[in-house]
Amino acid sequence: MTKAFLNRPVLAAVCSLLILIAGLVVMPALPIAQYPQIAPPVVTVTAIYTGASPQAVEAQVTTPLEQAVNTVQGLRYLSSTSAQGTSSITCTFNLGVNLDIAAADVQNAVQSSLGQLPATVQQLGITVAKNSGSFVMGIALTSNSKSLDRLAMSNYAQINVVNNLERVPGVSQVIIFGQRQYAMRIWLNPVKLAQEGLDATDVVSALQEQNAAVAAGSIGAPPAPKNQPYTYTVNALTQLSDPTQFANIVLRANPNGGYVRLADVARIELGAQSYSTELRFDGSNQVVGLGVLQYPTANALDVSRKLRAEMAQLAPQFPTGMQWTVAFDVTTFVNESIKEVVLTLLMSIVLVILVIFVFLQHPKSTLIPAATIPVSLIGTFFVMQLFHFSINTITLFGLTLATGLVVDDAIVVIENIARHMELNKGKQSGVASAAEAMREIQSAVVASSLVLLAVFVPVGFLPGTTGQIYKQFALTIAASITISLFMALTLAPVLSARLLSGEYESKLAFFRWFNSNFKRFRDWYARTLPNMFRRRWPVAAVFVGALLITLLLAARTPQGFLPDEDLGYFITLVQTP
Repeated sequence: MTKAFLNRPVLAAVCSLLILIAGLVVMPALPIAQYPQIAPPVVTVTAIYTGASPQAVEAQVTTPLEQAVNTVQGLRYLSSTSAQGTSSITCTFNLGVNLDIAAADVQNAVQSSLGQLPATVQQLGITVAKNSGSFVMGIALTSNSKSLDRLAMSNYAQINVVNNLERVPGVSQVIIFGQRQYAMRIWLNPVKLAQEGLDATDVVSALQEQNAAVAAGSIGAPPAPKNQPYTYTVNALTQLSDPTQFANIVLRANPNGGYVRLADVARIELGAQSYSTELRFDGSNQVVGLGVLQYPTANALDVSRKLRAEMAQLAPQFPTGMQWTVAFDVTTFVNESIKEVVLTLLMSIVLVILVIFVFLQHPKSTLIPAATIPVSLIGTFFVMQLFHFSINTITLFGLTLATGLVVDDAIVVIENIARHMELNKGKQSGVASAAEAMREIQSAVVASSLVLLAVFVPVGFLPGTTGQIYKQFALTIAASITISLFMALTLAPVLSARLLSGEYESKLAFFRWFNSNFKRFRDWYARTLPNMFRRRWPVAAVFVGALLITLLLAARTPQGFLPDEDLGYFITLVQTP
């Protein structure tokens, strides 16, 4: 294989450029996140049972739904919450289960249980939703105007802000915190109801009958006289929207010809549908929060940037006195983490090239292994795209570690080719010397890379959540090593045959000093090694002692799934009895 590329140097250059270009093309499309996606697939089922107590919701809604969903394939466990008028079931599936298929299976299971649910629940419908990913940003809408309360801000956000944000690429859902939805509040007077011989059921029936959009038919519809030119659709205007209209709803007709209206037994006002939640921001309760969730495969940094741009575009249309503030942005920490790792990666590249230059002592000799670094690392991004990996701290750590590994094979190739050129100087061409050198070490170079792959590749197939993290780490390194092996067998010999001259020891004062001291160290080691062989047991005792100290320190080192990191914010959940 190497001989074919030595005779076709352009082919070696083109193959390297193709690997480099492939990585550069897919790099902008890779998602950016702090860590790999390790959460198992989750599907949520939500049902509304208006007016029901938590006990009634659990018995009549949650339990039948749990029994139906529990039969779905791949389900790991269920968790449910039964609250006032609301049932929520979270279905967590095994890692590796296709989320789309899981959501469809849950939907089918829910449909099969509809007959066991109350009519109100069937009428309002049941929502089955896939996991919406993780929060990427929290936006606070605040007001310094007394005329713009939370109810008005919440209504404005629902109509004019939420839909625009959900259209931003990468955004899966926007949740309103501290939401106040407009609703007609009807405060029944139990004393007056009893005096009129009515109860809450009578009020509900009257509302359902007299607050509905009814199609009353058509005028001039076929069959009609031939000279009928128009057809009119008649709609009964019974959809009420004003407290006065609700006040005139008739609850009962009295025998004396009078009527009992809703205003006679209740107080009606326009207010919020629920007052059960409270949101405060910077000490003020005049705030509405928007929690933005992103898709698991989205680029968090790109989503954050587009969200800020969208809010800046919407802000001029806000009502007077309404402002927006980014309450928290997870990409701030992600961005800093990525910058730190990228800086470490660049420093490692510079240090590796510097070490190579110190030992090879010639710019041309240094250029060859240095050329394998960008091709191997950037080409790895193409492999990451094939495996649906993201650019995160784990994969970047893998690339940082791979920086020192991808040059090993190239250095071995250069050293051996340079040695053969020096031995055969004036006797054969550089291509012939390179071919002879590669015949000697080609098997060893391949074997050394296969040993490294044998270490990292099995780690990528570890099961469970831990395996999800180490999979990206291990396979990223394995991809870099594989590309570097290809470079060592193709581009490195081609460049060595044309750039090296066989004289690669520098005459500079620094390198003369370095070579002298390195030779002194090498000679000392050569003298010491036989003494170590003669004193095997003391040397073995030192090794065993170092191993025991390492194990002792490892046992005392704190353990955890992921390191604790300061993200710059905290979330507190308080549950009352």
